Amino acid sequence: MAAEHSRFLELAIELATRNVDERAGGPFGAVIVRQGEVIATGANSVTATNDPTAHAEVVAIRNACRELKTFQLEGCDVYASCEPCPMCLAAIYWARARAVYYANTKADAAAAGFDDSLIYNEIALPPERRSLGMVHLPMKTAQESFARWQASQMRVDY
Repeated sequence: MAAEHSRFLELAIELATRNVDERAGGPFGAVIVRQGEVIATGANSVTATNDPTAHAEVVAIRNACRELKTFQLEGCDVYASCEPCPMCLAAIYWARARAVYYANTKADAAAAGFDDSLIYNEIALPPERRSLGMVHLPMKTAQESFARWQASQMRVDY
């Protein structure tokens, strides 16, 4: 089993390195695997696409979901060249992946100039104490969309 994990992690690392060499984006790659088969891959394309959400794991998740024609990746494993950032980790949880295997740590990423500690620290704070202004403005109509969702016969839970 360890050899299989190494093979998929090497692929993620190769994607990250090639991404740098081709000047396509940051040094991050990800692979989505199900039952020993590569379903999809992704490489960081933040600068190439001007999309701050185009991290390798998010790109791989989007590609895997498109390939599998589903919005959940149950039974799938994520192999990442680096420990996922908070956004990618949240996306992996939302996608319902089974496990994440990663090579570099968030400390390694920080040493290379990709420090997510601000985000980790901010998430732990109450909204009113975050450096990003977060203002709760209750609206009488705000709950209507939730009520309609709960009553809908067409809803798909996720």
